[in-house]
Order: sequence, then C-alpha cells, then structure tokens
Amino acid sequence: MIILAVILGVVGIVGSILPGLPGPPLSWIGVLLIYFFGGDPMSQTLLFVLLAVTIVVTVVDYLVPAWFTKVTGGSKYAAWGAILGLLAGLIFPLPGGMIVTSLAGAFLAEVVLGGKDAGASLKSSLGAFLGFLFGTGIKLIASAVMLYYIIAYI
Repeated sequence: MIILAVILGVVGIVGSILPGLPGPPLSWIGVLLIYFFGGDPMSQTLLFVLLAVTIVVTVVDYLVPAWFTKVTGGSKYAAWGAILGLLAGLIFPLPGGMIVTSLAGAFLAEVVLGGKDAGASLKSSLGAFLGFLFGTGIKLIASAVMLYYIIAYI
C-alpha cells in the first residue's frame, strides 16, 4: 500500500500537467493510503486540510482558466484550443514544447472556429494560456506538497 501511495503521489504530479488525469485527487488518495498504512501517524487535521486543498484546487482549476479567457475576450474555443494544443505538444514535440503548441492551438481555434481577427485571437489565446498555466501551477504545488507528506509519513 505504501508503494501504491507513492505511485499515486507521482501520478498526481503528472496528472497536474496532463489534462484528463485528476492530479490532486490522485495525490490525496495517496495521502489517504499513508494515513491508514504509513509508519508515522498522520493527524486527521492534516488529512482533512489536504482534502480541503484538493477540493479548492480542483474547483479553481475549472473556474480560473475560463475566467482568464473571458476577461481577455476569448471564447470556449480558445480554452479548448489551448488544451488540444497542449496534447499536440505532447505527441509532436516542437521547439518551445507544449507552451508554443498550447498558444498556437488557442490562437488557431479563435481564428478558425471563433471567427476573430488575429489581434483579438492573440489576446484570447494569451488569456486562455495564462489561465491554463495558473490552474496547472496550483495543481502542481498542491500535488507536490501531498507527495512530500506521503514520503514524510512513510
């Protein structure tokens, strides 16, 4: 169970970057396993604080990218384009990596599907990308903290 907890902590970090994989919830399940099967006793307070962090981070991750996109005049196309661009960057690595492909995906989606001009599309794509970065950042931090506690309480 301890090995599974560590694996879940690591997969949680990976899931913080990859869309479709719930990073912080997986990390919290690892923390839960350590709570029950770890060597050093973990307090219930810490367990529930990390659960609250997981819930808040998960909710914020869904709300903030949409808010960033909306504030910069973007549509849902920009948000989806950023995610698809990120996936394309994972499959077909380019110079600049996932950042370039995520920005390009958001930009192209706004131009092609949203029918916006280049200037408005660029602004929207930057908003969608910044929202994605913010959401990814908070998920990474939360998952890394939980992995720390998983390892600390082994």
